[in-house]
Amino acid sequence: MSDERRRAAGVRDVAALAGVSRQTVSRVLNDHPEVAESTRERVLDAMDELGYRMNNAARALGTRRSRTLGVLASDALQYGPSRSIAALEASARRAGYWVSAAFADAGDAGAVVAAVDHLVVQGVEGIVVVAPHARTLDVLDELRIGVPVVTLHSADRGTRGLSVDQAAGARLAVAALADAGHTRIAHLAGPADWLEAESRAEGFAAELAARGLPAGPVIAGDWSAGSGYAATSAVRAAGVTAVFAANDQMALGLLGGLHEAGLSVPGDVSVVGFDDIPDAAFYWPKLTTVRQDFDELARRAVATVIGGAEATASDLSPVAPVLVPRDSVSPPR
Repeated sequence: MSDERRRAAGVRDVAALAGVSRQTVSRVLNDHPEVAESTRERVLDAMDELGYRMNNAARALGTRRSRTLGVLASDALQYGPSRSIAALEASARRAGYWVSAAFADAGDAGAVVAAVDHLVVQGVEGIVVVAPHARTLDVLDELRIGVPVVTLHSADRGTRGLSVDQAAGARLAVAALADAGHTRIAHLAGPADWLEAESRAEGFAAELAARGLPAGPVIAGDWSAGSGYAATSAVRAAGVTAVFAANDQMALGLLGGLHEAGLSVPGDVSVVGFDDIPDAAFYWPKLTTVRQDFDELARRAVATVIGGAEATASDLSPVAPVLVPRDSVSPPR
């Protein structure tokens, strides 16, 4: 293969093939409005033919725009954060941006600061923080970051905090059980240091109170199926006929534990989860749960961080959750 074939195509090559100036190619790369559509298409076709790849670092030097957004995650192992990160990347790409990710232990303030510094040095135009922990937000509150910042899964914390309405989702779950006739309902809760777990527990209590039902027992979990399984004995001892589990994984473990204990779901105990993970429709029984629209949440986050002060009120408002009825709820015996 010749040296000419080995050399990566540059702006000059694209300009020559498209029959335009290098300035025109630059305008197309930077989404300049004063480029005829036919010219833009000719330049894009030339890029495709040559396999041209834009150098974002070089572009940033010339335009002060990297077309890159930073994502800082303090916990990417659970379903909600991991699904959000994937949705953010897809939404950013649709908006013409790339994503640079950094991960930090929420309990290590120095690691959070270092992750933010890493993203800023990359020249990101804004940062989306997937921050389910209050302590991550506490660290961010002390920093002057210099680019727009939006936080996800942060409940109603701060003016740039975006989330699915967790309390409303919990109320939907409790309402489904109460509407089926249950009056003794327990909550299998997530870890106390997660903002979403706190909001779901608040929604659980609020819906019971609104319906005049007695406060239900709250059983501690850690998001894992194992903690749901371990909660079986506490559920049985509480004498409840229904359980709202704060996520689908804990609901899965509880279903298994109840089955081993000789109890039928939903015959003896009804169960509602939260998240609507892809497997929820294939549990036995199929799990009634609350769906979060992570794609819409990501779209709003990208729109907000790109739009800055011009972000609309609708983009900043909580995303409404949806109840997904399946087979794990029935009237009590």
